[in-house]
Amino acid sequence: MFLFKILRRIIAAILLIIIVVPLYVASQIWWTAHHPAISQSDAIVVLGAAQDNGTPTAILAERIKQAKLAYQAGEAPLIITVGGSQKGDLSTEAAASRNSLIAQHISRNHVVALPVGKDTLTSTVAYVSYMKLRGLKSVIISTDPYHCYRAMAEARDLGVSATCAEAQSGPGSLKSTGVRYIFRETAAYLAYETVGRFGIHLSDQIKK
Repeated sequence: MFLFKILRRIIAAILLIIIVVPLYVASQIWWTAHHPAISQSDAIVVLGAAQDNGTPTAILAERIKQAKLAYQAGEAPLIITVGGSQKGDLSTEAAASRNSLIAQHISRNHVVALPVGKDTLTSTVAYVSYMKLRGLKSVIISTDPYHCYRAMAEARDLGVSATCAEAQSGPGSLKSTGVRYIFRETAAYLAYETVGRFGIHLSDQIKK
C-alpha cells in the first residue's frame, strides 16, 4: 500500500510536469511575441525562409524588411543573412535575402550572406560562429513574432546577447498566425531543450 502511494505520487508529479512545462513555454512564447523590444547591437540577422529561385517569399520578404528598418534606424552596422537551399533550388535563402537588401539600396559591404542552415539551430550556429570570429557579441534577429523566443534562446545559449525585430505583416505576423504557431514553437523549443542543446554541448566537448 505504501509503495502504491509513492508510485501514484510519482505518476502525478510526472503528469504535472508534462502539463505545466509546455504551458509555461507557450506563455513565454506568447509574451515575447506581444512585447517586442530591440537593443542596439553589433549585427542584425535575417533568419532564412523559403525563396523561389532567388525571389524571397512573403514570409522572408517581411523578415528582410524588418532587418532593413533596423539597419536604417542605426540599430546595427551589419546585416547577416542565413539559410541554405533545397534540392533543385537555383539560389540559397541567404543569397535571396542579401540580393534583396542590396536591391533596396543597402550597401553590399554591409550585408554578409552565410548560405548554410536547414533549420533555426544550424543557422544560429553558423551566424554565431561568424560573429565570434569577428568579436561581435550582440544580435538583432529578424524573424516571426512567435519564433523570437526560441531564436533568441538558441543565440544566447551560444554566447551572444539577442533581441528580436518581429515581422509586422505577412504570413508570419501576429495578424496571420495564432495558436497553431504557438503549439509548433512550444514543441520545437522543448525538442531543442531536450535534444538540440545536448548537441551543442557535445559539439563543444569534441572541439576541446
